[in-house]
Amino acid sequence: MEIRQITPRYFVSPQITVEDVPAIVAAGFVKVICNRPNVEVPAAMQSEVIGQAVRDAGLEFEVLELTHQTMTPENVARQRDLAESCEGPVLAYCASGTRCSVVWALGQCDTMSPDEILEATAKAGYALDGLRPALVQMRAANT
Repeated sequence: MEIRQITPRYFVSPQITVEDVPAIVAAGFVKVICNRPNVEVPAAMQSEVIGQAVRDAGLEFEVLELTHQTMTPENVARQRDLAESCEGPVLAYCASGTRCSVVWALGQCDTMSPDEILEATAKAGYALDGLRPALVQMRAANT
């Protein structure tokens, strides 16, 4: 498991497994968000299986399956709400962590500049420079 920090409260990771749950608990996370559609993974990695293990460990678990087609303003807002509606750090996962980083980036345009957003994701190892035009446009719409 490779956890990458975007902000002090928002972290992303490639696909997690049931075996990763004790380390997630030990790291102090209070919520896990699954952004990976079940159609992409085998049965042992589907959200129901991972979610049960996470809940059994005492953490919150949410599912918001994201693809290029479902990266809508509504889902961007929902991800932000899911991440901000708890007291403590959140781990979002997908195949590589990129979708979780993109949805976070798109949700920050009202509070951060495009440069700040891209710097945060780059520090975590996600080069999202292709998002700059969308971030600039969204920032302009929010100011």
